[in-house]
Amino acid sequence: MIKRTLYFGNPAYLSLQNEQLVIKLPQLEKNESLPKSFKEDNIVTIPVEDIGIVLLDNRQITITQGLLAALTDNNTAILNCNTSHLPQGLMLPMYGHHAYTEKIKYQIDASLPLKKNLWQQTIAAKIKNQAALLESWGVEVQKMKYWAASVRSGDPNNYEARAAAYFWSAFAVNFKRERFGEPPNNLLNYGYAVLRAVVARALVASGCIPALGIHHRNKYNPFCLADDIMEPYRPFVDNLVISIAEQHEDIEILTPDIKRELLTVPTIDIEIEKKISPLMVGIQRTTASLMKCFEGEQRKILYPELKI
Repeated sequence: MIKRTLYFGNPAYLSLQNEQLVIKLPQLEKNESLPKSFKEDNIVTIPVEDIGIVLLDNRQITITQGLLAALTDNNTAILNCNTSHLPQGLMLPMYGHHAYTEKIKYQIDASLPLKKNLWQQTIAAKIKNQAALLESWGVEVQKMKYWAASVRSGDPNNYEARAAAYFWSAFAVNFKRERFGEPPNNLLNYGYAVLRAVVARALVASGCIPALGIHHRNKYNPFCLADDIMEPYRPFVDNLVISIAEQHEDIEILTPDIKRELLTVPTIDIEIEKKISPLMVGIQRTTASLMKCFEGEQRKILYPELKI
């Protein structure tokens, strides 16, 4: 079942009652923009079990400890935004699997050759998806396909960087991928943050520690494994961002409409082994397969194939 993604951009009081998220808005004058689900007193309830991601984007939001506890019990990812309205913090449960201690032992004991092999699979899948996206735009991708087929254990030839340079050069005219660069970098940052939360949530549910990566090792990054596993999924966000950029004349500012479209990342249809599912469900298959690799039950991570 696909979980709901909730975005709060206005002042609100969020609490828990009877295992329901209770949303109470300040008393406002009649506002036609409010969802029809809101009653006259501006209150609505949502079952906690239906929620997968909560995005908090206003400094006048109050959330109770009881609700926070219920959300983390439900393995809900809670994102909070900074003053620029970009996702900055991510809150996850400490564990989300009944056999957590046993699972993390397999992850911690994973050998270096296994990690290098997993990274090889990850980069090959990422480059293939980047190539598929470029090919749909009419860009020559023979070079990309060669790099994807040539990735070796650990990617010692750094084909990931070569593919990234080629991909971003064709992504948009005079575009340079930088965290604080010109648009559509702002859209990419937002979309990747949502994707990262979805991946981190799925990793916890599969019994993994998001901080222990198979390739990323930044000591200041508590989500190294999430950054590893999300790589083949990035082109799905890239495709969405291009679609949004084509539909909006001005993308300098992340308007509510643009954010609403970026928050559809968890519901994007993806295909894994000829089975189509929402991205949030597909990532759960990916992280479950990763844990099976750590456990020695299989050698292949299940990654999606981008098809346009």
